[in-house]
Amino acid sequence: MQTVLVSGGAGYVGSHTCLRLAEAGFLPVVFDNLSNGHAEFVQWGPLEVGDIRDAARLDAVFAAHKPVALLHFAALIEVGESVQSPGRFYDNNVAGAICLIEAARRAGIKAMVFSSTCATYGDPQQVPMDETHPQAPLNPYGHTKLMIEQVLRDLDRYSDFRSIALRYFNAAGADPEGRIGERHHPETHAIPLAIAAAMNGGQGFKIFGDDYPTPDGTAVRDYVHVLDLADAHVLALRALLAGGPSDVFNLGTGTGTSVNELAAAIGSASGVEFTPGRAARRGGDAPVLVADNRKAREVLGWAPRRDLKDIIQSAWRWHEAEARRTKAAE
Repeated sequence: MQTVLVSGGAGYVGSHTCLRLAEAGFLPVVFDNLSNGHAEFVQWGPLEVGDIRDAARLDAVFAAHKPVALLHFAALIEVGESVQSPGRFYDNNVAGAICLIEAARRAGIKAMVFSSTCATYGDPQQVPMDETHPQAPLNPYGHTKLMIEQVLRDLDRYSDFRSIALRYFNAAGADPEGRIGERHHPETHAIPLAIAAAMNGGQGFKIFGDDYPTPDGTAVRDYVHVLDLADAHVLALRALLAGGPSDVFNLGTGTGTSVNELAAAIGSASGVEFTPGRAARRGGDAPVLVADNRKAREVLGWAPRRDLKDIIQSAWRWHEAEARRTKAAE
């Protein structure tokens, strides 16, 4: 069993990837400061608590576990918060990532899978967007991810450190068995917020911006199941460990869903009719983000296996169970 270090493995996408790594025969060692992650999500390998900006702590963990590769998820992710506090995002997402990468290199690691984002693209010049689309982020979050992509390109060019960057579109859904799911504090993602509103009798869900240049005026996103994302990380890891080259891939379904359509789908699935409120656009949001995933299909052999219905059903079960746990704890 090969050991891999998973920074941010107690978070949403990271924990689901640990599940898939374990199923694929790897031992995921989670490195997480638990500022946004949850210790109870670490179920498939050991947890090492620490911060990616702590070089000494990183060196000790790499020396203790001797991983063969690094999967990096530990990042601040909220677009709106990045606009309000850009310095905090650059400190964690750029300085922290570089500290982590250099610790991995000191430990002799030469392969890394990087959790990147479609937010590096900015406003779409064509839809769907492929990996050659110009990268012009609209917000500090996207800029921080793009900076690390550039660091990785330079490391590939000037050293023997190879990497695969995976540009997610909108991660959504949960483990169908209910072991882990999406839990953010505060929650800002559309699907859990809409589900919470449906569970509250249809109250409290807001759509930010209804004047975008889209068919119904609301933003369009490509929702991809978190376990499909996790599967892509395993494929990317295996490709690197087999000696494959550095690369970058979009991870999305290729199907766009507007926020209006999303709210209607959740209302239909829950049997609760609700009329979302309206609010102004959030800074840094693009009108449309939809993936062209052909490269991931052709090179990695990856394809999303779950659709929006699967996403909503798995998320609903998770959040329903979360509500029961919260009530029982009161």
